[in-house]
Amino acid sequence: MSAPAVEAPVEPKRRITSLEVLCAVLVVALLAQGQLASWLDAPAIQTGATIFVAVCAQALPFLVLGVLISGAIAAFVPASALDRLLPKRQALAVPIAGVAGVALPTCECAAVPVARRLMQQGVPTSVALAFLLAAPAVNPIVLVATNVAFPNNPGMVAARLVGSLATAIAMGWLWARFGKTEWIIERALRRLPELDGRSRWRMFFETSRADLVEAGGFLVIGGLTAAVLNVVIPREWVNTLGEQIVLGVIVMAALAVLLALCSEADAFVAASISGMPLLPKLVFLVVGPAIDVKLFALQAGTFGRSFAIRFAPATLVVAVGCAVGAGAIFLGGAA
Repeated sequence: MSAPAVEAPVEPKRRITSLEVLCAVLVVALLAQGQLASWLDAPAIQTGATIFVAVCAQALPFLVLGVLISGAIAAFVPASALDRLLPKRQALAVPIAGVAGVALPTCECAAVPVARRLMQQGVPTSVALAFLLAAPAVNPIVLVATNVAFPNNPGMVAARLVGSLATAIAMGWLWARFGKTEWIIERALRRLPELDGRSRWRMFFETSRADLVEAGGFLVIGGLTAAVLNVVIPREWVNTLGEQIVLGVIVMAALAVLLALCSEADAFVAASISGMPLLPKLVFLVVGPAIDVKLFALQAGTFGRSFAIRFAPATLVVAVGCAVGAGAIFLGGAA
């Protein structure tokens, strides 16, 4: 009887790593440096590059703060503590989460990983989403910046606070009523295991690093989108709106979504747009921290596209409505 044939070992397929891709890109850049220099010298390219760096530089420190808070929640805050602190009824827990955003100075990028970590600790999704929307818009840093940017319009601070807080609470209540768990990817809701004392610091560093790498990639995508749109949209279109309140509200809401500014800096940009009434500027300030292209990319990467394509449009509509309502109350004839 013949011996069974011995199969030759299958060698694993050779994969191209990111390091090899980087080396190839550097070689191409060296060989074509003359052409690249002339291409990059274009004013539009320089403007876009400046905006991209500015968006990422503004958001990155707060993103790091957010992932550190996210890691701390995952490692050191037991789910039982959150259960004791929050009311059992979501209708009451949602406004408490919105008000809690006042105490935590994070931008919209930082709030995304924190909200995911709250979900993984067993916090109801509606409560975590209310915090996600409130923290970037109603924290003291943002309110102080708004007061500095609009020194002669104290009503802007109150209008922004009320409009943004109303947006967060309304979206939390809407999600509690109509939201579905299957719209969010499973890994964003997976409960974290209980840890002993020796494992908590390892969990802190590992989750912080993983969140930073994941969220940072989507921040770059959002920054690139914002840079391109800033270059493409003519500034003259904004300056000609003048007294067109309704059109100004629509345009400023769209600009807030497309420009993707950090919430700590958007007040100065809004104040610098001359000839624009206060109400459209308020819409810009309320909509921006709630939903923009950068935040949409982060939400899609963190919670899944099914969530983002439903949550983002609803947030936009609610934010515009809350901003107009707050403006009618606090700005009055100045709007």
